Amino acid sequence: MRIAIVKLSALGDIVHAMVVLQFIKNFDSQISIDWIVEDSFKDILSNHPHIDQIYVVNLRNAKQKKSIICLFKELIKIKKLNHYDLVIDLQGLIKSALIARLVSSDKTIGFDKFSIREKFASFFYSNTFNLAYSKNVVERNISLICFALGIRVDKEQIKNKLPFLHSCSSSLGVMSSNGKKDIILISGGSKNSKLYPAEKFAELSSLIDANFYITWGNEKEKMIAKEVKSLAPKVKILNDNSLSNLVSLISQSNLIIGADTGPTHMAWALNIPSITLYGSTPGYRNSYVTDINKIIESHSIVDPLKINHKDYSIREIDVNQISSVAKEILDLT
Repeated sequence: MRIAIVKLSALGDIVHAMVVLQFIKNFDSQISIDWIVEDSFKDILSNHPHIDQIYVVNLRNAKQKKSIICLFKELIKIKKLNHYDLVIDLQGLIKSALIARLVSSDKTIGFDKFSIREKFASFFYSNTFNLAYSKNVVERNISLICFALGIRVDKEQIKNKLPFLHSCSSSLGVMSSNGKKDIILISGGSKNSKLYPAEKFAELSSLIDANFYITWGNEKEKMIAKEVKSLAPKVKILNDNSLSNLVSLISQSNLIIGADTGPTHMAWALNIPSITLYGSTPGYRNSYVTDINKIIESHSIVDPLKINHKDYSIREIDVNQISSVAKEILDLT
Protein backbone atom coordinates (compact mmCIF):
# COMPACT_ATOMS: atom_id res chain seq x y z
CA MET A 1 0.00 0.00 0.00
CA ARG A 2 1.29 3.45 -0.90
CA ILE A 3 -0.04 6.55 0.85
CA ALA A 4 0.76 10.25 0.91
CA ILE A 5 0.30 12.63 3.82
CA VAL A 6 -0.31 16.31 3.15
CA LYS A 7 0.76 18.56 6.01
CA LEU A 8 2.29 21.72 4.62
CA SER A 9 3.01 23.91 7.64
CA ALA A 10 3.82 25.19 10.23
CA LEU A 11 6.62 23.71 12.32
CA GLY A 12 4.60 22.89 15.43
CA ASP A 13 1.68 21.57 13.37
CA ILE A 14 3.99 19.29 11.39
CA VAL A 15 5.58 18.00 14.60
CA HIS A 16 2.13 17.20 16.00
CA ALA A 17 1.29 15.35 12.78
CA MET A 18 4.49 13.30 12.54
CA VAL A 19 3.48 11.15 15.49
CA VAL A 20 1.08 9.27 13.18
CA LEU A 21 3.98 7.71 11.27
CA GLN A 22 4.87 5.17 13.94
CA PHE A 23 1.26 4.08 14.35
CA ILE A 24 0.89 3.56 10.61
CA LYS A 25 4.05 1.44 10.57
CA ASN A 26 2.91 -0.47 13.68
CA PHE A 27 -0.25 -1.35 11.78
CA ASP A 28 1.59 -2.42 8.63
CA SER A 29 5.34 -2.00 8.25
CA GLN A 30 5.06 -2.53 4.49
CA ILE A 31 3.03 0.64 3.89
CA SER A 32 5.02 3.17 1.89
CA ILE A 33 4.59 6.75 3.15
CA ASP A 34 5.37 9.97 1.27
CA TRP A 35 4.93 13.46 2.73
CA ILE A 36 4.07 16.71 0.94
CA VAL A 37 5.30 19.84 2.74
CA GLU A 38 6.14 23.47 2.15
CA ASP A 39 9.79 24.07 1.31
CA SER A 40 10.66 26.00 4.49
CA PHE A 41 9.66 23.08 6.74
CA LYS A 42 11.12 20.10 4.89
CA ASP A 43 14.14 19.78 7.19
CA ILE A 44 12.05 18.70 10.18
CA LEU A 45 11.00 15.63 8.14
CA SER A 46 14.49 14.79 6.95
CA ASN A 47 16.18 11.59 8.12
CA HIS A 48 12.90 10.08 9.31
CA PRO A 49 13.07 6.31 8.68
CA HIS A 50 9.31 5.99 8.13
CA ILE A 51 9.13 8.52 5.29
CA ASP A 52 10.03 7.17 1.86
CA GLN A 53 9.89 10.41 -0.10
CA ILE A 54 9.47 14.08 0.81
CA TYR A 55 7.84 16.22 -1.85
CA VAL A 56 8.28 19.96 -1.50
CA VAL A 57 5.90 22.68 -2.68
CA ASN A 58 6.67 26.38 -2.68
CA LEU A 59 3.35 28.12 -2.16
CA ARG A 60 4.92 31.50 -1.48
CA ASN A 61 6.10 31.69 -5.09
CA ALA A 62 2.85 30.25 -6.40
CA LYS A 63 1.12 33.64 -6.34
CA GLN A 64 2.45 34.39 -9.80
CA LYS A 65 0.63 32.81 -12.75
CA LYS A 66 3.76 31.11 -14.08
CA SER A 67 4.54 29.63 -10.68
CA ILE A 68 0.98 28.34 -10.27
CA ILE A 69 1.25 26.50 -13.59
CA CYS A 70 4.61 25.01 -12.58
CA LEU A 71 3.17 23.90 -9.23
CA PHE A 72 0.18 22.30 -10.93
CA LYS A 73 2.47 20.40 -13.32
CA GLU A 74 4.66 19.24 -10.45
CA LEU A 75 1.66 17.88 -8.53
CA ILE A 76 0.39 16.03 -11.59
CA LYS A 77 3.88 14.58 -12.01
CA ILE A 78 3.82 13.34 -8.40
CA LYS A 79 0.47 11.68 -9.09
CA LYS A 80 1.75 9.91 -12.20
CA LEU A 81 4.93 8.72 -10.49
CA ASN A 82 3.29 7.21 -7.43
CA HIS A 83 -0.31 6.08 -8.01
CA TYR A 84 -1.22 6.45 -4.34
CA ASP A 85 -3.82 4.13 -2.85
CA LEU A 86 -4.68 6.82 -0.33
CA VAL A 87 -3.93 10.49 0.24
CA ILE A 88 -4.59 11.92 3.71
CA ASP A 89 -4.84 15.67 4.28
CA LEU A 90 -3.95 16.43 7.90
CA GLN A 91 -3.97 20.19 7.28
CA GLY A 92 -7.63 20.84 6.52
CA LEU A 93 -7.15 24.00 4.47
CA ILE A 94 -8.35 24.69 0.94
CA LYS A 95 -4.78 24.75 -0.40
CA SER A 96 -3.84 21.45 1.24
CA ALA A 97 -7.13 19.80 0.17
CA LEU A 98 -6.57 20.89 -3.43
CA ILE A 99 -3.03 19.50 -3.36
CA ALA A 100 -4.33 16.23 -1.90
CA ARG A 101 -6.89 15.94 -4.69
CA LEU A 102 -4.35 16.71 -7.42
CA VAL A 103 -1.91 13.99 -6.33
CA SER A 104 -4.60 11.43 -5.53
CA SER A 105 -5.38 8.58 -7.90
CA ASP A 106 -8.70 7.84 -6.27
CA LYS A 107 -9.20 8.02 -2.52
CA THR A 108 -8.63 11.25 -0.57
CA ILE A 109 -9.33 11.51 3.16
CA GLY A 110 -9.85 14.66 5.24
CA PHE A 111 -12.02 16.25 7.92
CA ASP A 112 -15.61 17.15 7.12
CA LYS A 113 -16.88 20.73 6.87
CA PHE A 114 -17.92 20.79 10.52
CA SER A 115 -14.40 19.91 11.69
CA ILE A 116 -12.22 22.53 9.95
CA ARG A 117 -11.99 26.31 9.65
CA GLU A 118 -12.03 26.42 5.84
CA LYS A 119 -15.19 24.40 5.26
CA PHE A 120 -14.92 24.37 1.46
CA ALA A 121 -11.81 22.19 1.74
CA SER A 122 -14.00 19.18 2.59
CA PHE A 123 -15.46 19.13 -0.94
CA PHE A 124 -12.10 17.95 -2.33
CA TYR A 125 -12.14 14.72 -0.28
CA SER A 126 -13.70 11.45 -1.36
CA ASN A 127 -14.20 10.44 2.30
CA THR A 128 -14.55 12.74 5.31
CA PHE A 129 -14.27 12.34 9.07
CA ASN A 130 -15.95 14.33 11.81
CA LEU A 131 -14.11 15.47 14.93
CA ALA A 132 -14.58 18.90 16.46
CA TYR A 133 -11.92 21.46 15.58
CA SER A 134 -11.61 22.30 19.28
CA LYS A 135 -10.35 18.80 20.12
CA ASN A 136 -6.67 18.19 20.83
CA VAL A 137 -4.55 18.42 17.66
CA VAL A 138 -2.61 15.22 18.32
CA GLU A 139 -5.81 13.28 18.90
CA ARG A 140 -7.32 14.79 15.75
CA ASN A 141 -4.35 13.73 13.62
CA ILE A 142 -4.32 10.20 15.00
CA SER A 143 -8.10 9.86 14.77
CA LEU A 144 -8.05 10.80 11.08
CA ILE A 145 -5.33 8.21 10.39
CA CYS A 146 -7.32 5.58 12.29
CA PHE A 147 -10.40 6.41 10.22
CA ALA A 148 -8.45 6.26 6.97
CA LEU A 149 -6.74 2.92 7.67
CA GLY A 150 -9.30 1.24 9.92
CA ILE A 151 -6.99 0.96 12.90
CA ARG A 152 -7.19 1.79 16.61
CA VAL A 153 -4.75 3.80 18.71
CA ASP A 154 -5.58 4.43 22.37
CA LYS A 155 -4.33 7.12 24.74
CA GLU A 156 -1.94 4.72 26.45
CA GLN A 157 -0.19 4.11 23.12
CA ILE A 158 0.10 7.86 22.53
CA LYS A 159 1.49 8.31 26.02
CA ASN A 160 4.10 5.61 25.36
CA LYS A 161 5.04 6.83 21.88
CA LEU A 162 8.62 6.55 20.67
CA PRO A 163 10.53 9.81 20.07
CA PHE A 164 10.15 10.62 16.40
CA LEU A 165 12.39 13.51 15.39
CA HIS A 166 15.78 12.70 13.88
CA SER A 167 18.93 14.75 13.45
CA CYS A 168 22.19 14.40 11.55
CA SER A 169 23.83 16.86 13.97
CA SER A 170 25.32 15.88 17.33
CA SER A 171 25.83 19.31 18.99
CA LEU A 172 28.14 17.62 21.47
CA GLY A 173 29.97 19.88 23.88
CA VAL A 174 27.38 22.67 23.80
CA MET A 175 25.73 21.76 27.09
CA SER A 176 27.63 22.25 30.34
CA SER A 177 29.10 19.30 32.22
CA ASN A 178 28.90 20.76 35.73
CA GLY A 179 26.26 18.32 37.00
CA LYS A 180 23.41 20.83 36.92
CA LYS A 181 20.24 20.44 34.87
CA ASP A 182 20.18 21.98 31.39
CA ILE A 183 17.15 24.17 30.59
CA ILE A 184 16.51 25.68 27.16
CA LEU A 185 14.31 28.77 26.88
CA ILE A 186 12.46 29.30 23.60
CA SER A 187 12.32 33.03 22.86
CA GLY A 188 10.12 32.87 19.76
CA GLY A 189 6.52 32.71 18.68
CA SER A 190 4.71 33.26 15.40
CA LYS A 191 2.75 36.20 16.85
CA ASN A 192 3.67 38.93 19.34
CA SER A 193 0.81 37.71 21.53
CA LYS A 194 2.72 34.43 22.03
CA LEU A 195 5.93 36.02 23.32
CA TYR A 196 6.86 35.73 26.97
CA PRO A 197 8.67 38.83 28.27
CA ALA A 198 12.47 38.83 28.28
CA GLU A 199 12.61 40.23 31.80
CA LYS A 200 10.50 37.34 33.10
CA PHE A 201 12.69 34.75 31.37
CA ALA A 202 15.67 36.45 33.01
CA GLU A 203 13.96 36.37 36.40
CA LEU A 204 13.13 32.70 35.93
CA SER A 205 16.80 31.88 35.44
CA SER A 206 17.53 33.35 38.88
CA LEU A 207 14.96 31.13 40.58
CA ILE A 208 16.35 27.75 39.51
CA ASP A 209 19.87 26.47 40.08
CA ALA A 210 20.46 25.16 36.58
CA ASN A 211 22.27 25.87 33.31
CA PHE A 212 20.11 28.11 31.13
CA TYR A 213 20.26 28.46 27.34
CA ILE A 214 18.08 30.43 24.95
CA THR A 215 17.36 29.87 21.26
CA TRP A 216 16.24 32.20 18.50
CA GLY A 217 15.03 31.70 14.93
CA ASN A 218 14.93 35.21 13.43
CA GLU A 219 16.26 38.69 14.12
CA LYS A 220 13.35 39.64 16.37
CA GLU A 221 13.83 36.55 18.50
CA LYS A 222 17.57 37.18 18.53
CA MET A 223 16.92 40.60 20.04
CA ILE A 224 14.80 38.99 22.77
CA ALA A 225 17.57 36.47 23.46
CA LYS A 226 20.10 39.26 23.74
CA GLU A 227 17.83 41.17 26.12
CA VAL A 228 17.49 38.09 28.33
CA LYS A 229 21.28 37.71 28.27
CA SER A 230 21.78 41.36 29.23
CA LEU A 231 19.47 40.93 32.23
CA ALA A 232 20.77 37.48 33.18
CA PRO A 233 24.42 36.94 32.15
CA LYS A 234 24.27 33.27 33.22
CA VAL A 235 21.97 32.52 30.25
CA LYS A 236 23.88 31.28 27.19
CA ILE A 237 22.61 32.15 23.72
CA LEU A 238 22.51 29.22 21.27
CA ASN A 239 23.38 30.61 17.85
CA ASP A 240 23.27 27.53 15.62
CA ASN A 241 19.51 27.02 15.49
CA SER A 242 19.07 25.04 12.29
CA LEU A 243 16.25 22.52 12.68
CA SER A 244 18.65 19.57 12.68
CA ASN A 245 20.85 21.17 15.33
CA LEU A 246 17.82 22.18 17.39
CA VAL A 247 16.57 18.59 17.45
CA SER A 248 19.96 17.48 18.75
CA LEU A 249 20.12 20.22 21.40
CA ILE A 250 16.62 19.57 22.69
CA SER A 251 17.25 15.82 22.85
CA GLN A 252 20.23 16.46 25.17
CA SER A 253 18.46 18.93 27.48
CA ASN A 254 16.53 18.28 30.67
CA LEU A 255 13.72 20.79 30.20
CA ILE A 256 12.33 23.11 27.51
CA ILE A 257 10.34 26.22 28.46
CA GLY A 258 8.63 28.34 25.84
CA ALA A 259 5.45 29.55 24.24
CA ASP A 260 3.09 27.74 21.88
CA THR A 261 5.63 27.40 19.07
CA GLY A 262 7.39 24.69 17.06
CA PRO A 263 10.63 24.31 19.05
CA THR A 264 8.70 23.95 22.32
CA HIS A 265 6.51 21.21 20.84
CA MET A 266 9.63 19.43 19.60
CA ALA A 267 10.35 18.54 23.23
CA TRP A 268 7.13 16.50 23.42
CA ALA A 269 8.06 14.77 20.17
CA LEU A 270 11.44 13.81 21.64
CA ASN A 271 10.01 12.71 25.02
CA ILE A 272 11.89 15.56 26.71
CA PRO A 273 10.26 17.44 29.62
CA SER A 274 8.64 20.74 28.69
CA ILE A 275 6.53 23.61 29.96
CA THR A 276 4.48 25.37 27.30
CA LEU A 277 3.11 28.82 28.10
CA TYR A 278 -0.29 29.81 26.73
CA GLY A 279 -2.10 33.13 26.50
CA SER A 280 -3.93 33.80 23.25
CA THR A 281 -3.99 30.18 22.06
CA PRO A 282 -5.68 27.12 23.65
CA GLY A 283 -3.35 24.93 25.66
CA TYR A 284 -5.86 22.09 25.95
CA ARG A 285 -5.90 21.88 22.15
CA ASN A 286 -2.34 22.68 21.12
CA SER A 287 -0.35 20.55 23.59
CA TYR A 288 -0.53 16.89 24.51
CA VAL A 289 -0.09 16.96 28.29
CA THR A 290 1.87 14.14 29.95
CA ASP A 291 3.63 13.57 33.26
CA ILE A 292 6.66 15.45 31.89
CA ASN A 293 5.04 17.77 29.35
CA LYS A 294 3.07 20.44 31.20
CA ILE A 295 1.19 23.58 30.21
CA ILE A 296 0.62 26.84 32.07
CA GLU A 297 -2.21 29.00 30.78
CA SER A 298 -3.20 32.60 31.41
CA HIS A 299 -6.72 33.39 32.56
CA SER A 300 -7.94 34.19 29.03
CA ILE A 301 -10.92 32.36 27.58
CA VAL A 302 -9.74 31.29 24.12
CA ASP A 303 -11.85 30.44 21.08
CA PRO A 304 -9.70 28.15 18.85
CA LEU A 305 -11.76 29.16 15.81
CA LYS A 306 -11.12 32.85 16.36
CA ILE A 307 -7.74 33.57 17.92
CA ASN A 308 -7.38 37.06 19.37
CA HIS A 309 -3.87 38.17 18.44
CA LYS A 310 -4.30 41.26 20.62
CA ASP A 311 -4.53 39.07 23.70
CA TYR A 312 -1.18 39.52 25.47
CA SER A 313 -2.21 37.71 28.63
CA ILE A 314 0.78 35.34 28.36
CA ARG A 315 2.77 38.21 29.87
CA GLU A 316 0.76 37.83 33.08
CA ILE A 317 1.88 34.26 33.77
CA ASP A 318 3.68 34.24 37.10
CA VAL A 319 7.39 33.39 36.95
CA ASN A 320 7.12 31.69 40.34
CA GLN A 321 4.49 29.32 38.95
CA ILE A 322 6.79 28.35 36.09
CA SER A 323 9.66 27.88 38.53
CA SER A 324 7.54 25.67 40.78
CA VAL A 325 6.43 23.42 37.91
CA ALA A 326 9.99 23.24 36.55
CA LYS A 327 11.42 22.22 39.92
CA GLU A 328 8.74 19.55 40.28
CA ILE A 329 9.51 18.10 36.82
CA LEU A 330 13.26 18.17 37.47
CA ASP A 331 12.86 16.89 41.04
CA LEU A 332 14.62 19.95 42.43
CA THR A 333 12.09 20.71 45.17
